[in-house]
Amino acid sequence: MSKKRILITGGAGFLGSHLCEHFLDKGYRVVAMDNLITGDIRNIEHLFPNPDFEFYHHDVSKFVHVAGPLDYILHFASPASPIDYLKIPIQTLKVGSLGTHNLLGLALAKRARILVASTSEIYGDPLVHPQSESYWGNVNPIGPRGVYDEAKRFQEAMTMAYNRYHKLETRIVRIFNTYGPRMRLNDGRALPAFIGQALRGESLTVFGDGSQTRSFCYVSDLVEGIYRLLLSDYDQPVNLGNPSEITIKEFAEEILKLTGSKSTIEFKALPEDDPKQRQPDISLAKKVLDWEPKVDRSEGLAKTYTYFKGLGPQELRERQ
Repeated sequence: MSKKRILITGGAGFLGSHLCEHFLDKGYRVVAMDNLITGDIRNIEHLFPNPDFEFYHHDVSKFVHVAGPLDYILHFASPASPIDYLKIPIQTLKVGSLGTHNLLGLALAKRARILVASTSEIYGDPLVHPQSESYWGNVNPIGPRGVYDEAKRFQEAMTMAYNRYHKLETRIVRIFNTYGPRMRLNDGRALPAFIGQALRGESLTVFGDGSQTRSFCYVSDLVEGIYRLLLSDYDQPVNLGNPSEITIKEFAEEILKLTGSKSTIEFKALPEDDPKQRQPDISLAKKVLDWEPKVDRSEGLAKTYTYFKGLGPQELRERQ
């Protein structure tokens, strides 16, 4: 029996690279695609000797062609951190709209099942807590974060249109804060920023008074949930994340304790439209995927810190 073949866009990114490894381990043939604007070839270079792995350097906002059959597509190409999508807002909108359209068309042509990566950011600054899939969100479409939030909301709408009109097999995952090895240290998200600042002996930057909350999921748990969703029969959006909620100030204190850093916490103004609360309701994932996180935050943080601490000084600088 021939191996299943899967295309993973954003394959050189943080999540994409872990997904490439996971599907190779499961016996799939993997095609990774990335334009390397925010991805890093070092995340996947260890996979190049594997005969079941291919890499295409390509921007999915342009026409996408992959020779040969495809059984599955994972669309994870997109800037995912504030520092990136505020710097490249047009590209962020294009990959969520044109890129998604191109990949849905490819899935239709190949008769492949496609899973698209959405985000908890589609809920905006939520008025409902915790956030379940039935909540429609509270998003400022013309605010600075709108380029990411609305790109993902459009992506979901386009995906469901292909599902309904073309009867395409589609899956949608709404990803909450995820962390682990291979994150970029200054990508604007709390965890890598805090670890990077602690390693450099700088003050940890907390925005606002630090009372805003986040819920952090370790990457291996998320990847397992994505794998189960792809192979499931469920075609509506599903939240994946860890419901263990913590304030950003408490989280910064955890990082200081973990790293043994003597750094202090520095408070700065809260960015516009920054969500005050973020916690996934994962009741649906438990029901339809029999999934919930296994790695608690202390274990996941220790693994992540060990990874970054093990990088040499030059690579640590390059991971900024």
